[in-house]
Amino acid sequence: MSAQRARDLGMARPVTRRDFIGGVAVGLGSASLLSGCGPGAPPVPPDPGLEKVAGYYPPALTGMRGSHDGSFETAHLMKDGGIDLAGAIDRRETYDLIVVGGGISGLAAAHYFRQTAGPAAKILVLDNHDDFGGHARRNEFTHDGRTYIGYGGTQSIDSPAPYSATARGLIKDLGIDVSRYASVLDSNLYKSLGLAGGTFFDKETFGADKLVAGTSRNASKEFLAQSPLPPAIQRQILQLTTEKRDIFPGLSSAEKRAKLARMSYTDFVTKEWKLDPAVLKLYQTRTWGLFGFGVDAVPAQDAFGFNLPGFQGMNLDPGAGPGQNHDSIRSAEAEDYYFHFPDGNASVARLLVRRLIPAAVPGTTADDIVTSKIDYAKLDDAASPARIRLNSTVVKVAHDGPAASAQAVSVHYMRAGKVHKVSGKACVLACWHHVIPHICPELPETQITALRYAKKVPLLYTNVLVRNWTSFVKLKVNSVAAPGMYHASANLDFPVSLGGYSHQTSPDQPIVVHMTKAVCKPGLPGPAQHVAGRAELLQTSFEDMERSIRDQLGRILGGGGFDPAKDILAITVNRWPHGYAYQYSSLADPFWLEGGEQPCAIARKPFGKIAIANSDAAAYAYTDAAIDHCYRAVQELTGKNT
Repeated sequence: MSAQRARDLGMARPVTRRDFIGGVAVGLGSASLLSGCGPGAPPVPPDPGLEKVAGYYPPALTGMRGSHDGSFETAHLMKDGGIDLAGAIDRRETYDLIVVGGGISGLAAAHYFRQTAGPAAKILVLDNHDDFGGHARRNEFTHDGRTYIGYGGTQSIDSPAPYSATARGLIKDLGIDVSRYASVLDSNLYKSLGLAGGTFFDKETFGADKLVAGTSRNASKEFLAQSPLPPAIQRQILQLTTEKRDIFPGLSSAEKRAKLARMSYTDFVTKEWKLDPAVLKLYQTRTWGLFGFGVDAVPAQDAFGFNLPGFQGMNLDPGAGPGQNHDSIRSAEAEDYYFHFPDGNASVARLLVRRLIPAAVPGTTADDIVTSKIDYAKLDDAASPARIRLNSTVVKVAHDGPAASAQAVSVHYMRAGKVHKVSGKACVLACWHHVIPHICPELPETQITALRYAKKVPLLYTNVLVRNWTSFVKLKVNSVAAPGMYHASANLDFPVSLGGYSHQTSPDQPIVVHMTKAVCKPGLPGPAQHVAGRAELLQTSFEDMERSIRDQLGRILGGGGFDPAKDILAITVNRWPHGYAYQYSSLADPFWLEGGEQPCAIARKPFGKIAIANSDAAAYAYTDAAIDHCYRAVQELTGKNT
């Protein structure tokens, strides 16, 4: 990119640089928090007290967030065997429960344990990030004295399957009334301005830059005629979307489903329909948001459930087929169970923290949680029975003796360059499955193998605060699919107003634009795409991502007068190298069709005083799975019936 082009995009502007290194980290080393110790014992070295520095407030940081710099380096060093535990600082702290992982599953595990053990139970939650919530991440922007909120991870209370009684019970207990969603969502705002979905065809993929009204979900003749797609490809797409062809005549619906489960949608289109692979450019990224890869790795049966074209003449029975992925099947009951906070499910995490440590979270309702300012200095307070210790990467979890008879678990963690040690009567591992074999090698080998099976889905959730959204109005779009560009979509934020937070109603006001990307490598098997995408994500600098974001928004919205150099106020990129929980596929996972015990069922088995939670335990990338399995883990430790 030329220097002039970089200036045109606004790359020299400092508005996106308020990241961890440039903001909060200054002066962290000077803070300290003395831990209590018994009479006559040598003093425990002071804790760095990172979260007690004045102004510590991670949601307001911009730049590279999610798995931010400083959150994963210790884990990578641990994986390579480079951490010496000799000389670890014994904090002389003993807890009834230690939870590894401060996401929704870990926080809910602490909540459930306290319900069983009582409010005086001593609980410590350890997390490697500078904020709690895991993938339920809150992003805040401030401009001209007003705060704008975006979701940097888990989007909503939502699932293709109905929430279990356990998960529903927790949501209700936290004061969230899902049935109110219609009253907090201004569903008519964008429609009243004449806005709808659009598709941006980029010149590198399609031969010309062009924004077209409509999407691939309704690729009409008029939509295709406006696109830069060659006439021959337009005709083939119309053929795929309108022709009622049965490619497996004479077979029953079940037999057809079985064949579709064993082929990708790409093969379905190119080998069965015998269409040009160029047809798939329009559809390649349609499945990114659910599966983390494109249609080349998605079974054709799941593509049918996801309403991709080509199945209209096959007389397939509705409902689940053999090995069909949950994501492509949505029940009517689940359709109604939906709620979106302005910060996504970060509000669920914040409500759980309020239950655990009321002094840290002001307010009393699920409405006022949206604008509550967390006091991070009170999360790790010795006076509180429940404590959350951030910036602390667990490097070892081990029973104090044989697992069958041990009465305690020792937990080592790295914090501010020092290894610390605490003790717990029980431990919930609510961290990602791929980490567990490294921190708890005493687990049975069969369980370790099962834990290593999952390959989490790498993702980017990007939020951009723009000066106004008049360009969207001029172009008559509120969401844009960009199947050939770095981010596959760019959407105006949900028009939700809740508590003291109001969504913008005037196009002259700033707004958050949400962009998403699944980092994958088409052509490889699904799990291999996740591994390759993760490596790419960790090697891509924020500067390169910013350049792509500015270029993409400038090209998509330029026709409406958008100037990326002037109109972008701030960028927050939520990098998730280990994002969605891995979900099984009939293409990549033979047992998914053949039956037998699933790896996640082996991986989540309790071991002595250690239980395992998180959505990985269900191989299901939804918050209700995280809740269900932390509940199970706590029941296993406390001896209660599940």
